Amino acid sequence: MTPISPSLRDVIEVCVPQLHQHCCDPWVIIGSAAAALAGADVTVADLDVMSSVDDAERLKTLWKSRLNTTYKPAGTALFRSHFARFDFPAMPVEVMGGLELYDASAWQPVQVDEIVHIACAGVQVPIPALSEQIRILECFARPKDLLRTELLRAL
Repeated sequence: MTPISPSLRDVIEVCVPQLHQHCCDPWVIIGSAAAALAGADVTVADLDVMSSVDDAERLKTLWKSRLNTTYKPAGTALFRSHFARFDFPAMPVEVMGGLELYDASAWQPVQVDEIVHIACAGVQVPIPALSEQIRILECFARPKDLLRTELLRAL
């Protein structure tokens, strides 16, 4: 298993307890952070949180002083959500409330059917199960996502 980077550990230590405390609906860490927590050797540039729209609004209020109002996410033709990016010292946190993926001809909600919890920085972090991470990344189908699927399959 690849060690977790200090910056990922630091942002988890600060943010995840607050997510557990303030989110009223299920939420999950996805993307490169989830792959790293599962043991893949990936670079993590931010912490991606998939939440409900209501919880995304709660987090905008909670972390108002950290809200990055100038950042514009890439991939808006492929993804849509109630998006917010927050600047934390260790790395940014991106919240995607009600995340949807454009699939062929319609917007489809991104769903995680199986969640596992990984202990990190003294807290339990919900991430998609390995097979779920692979399925979701294959649906995203960007080159970086397909590379992650290969790294996850090798675990």
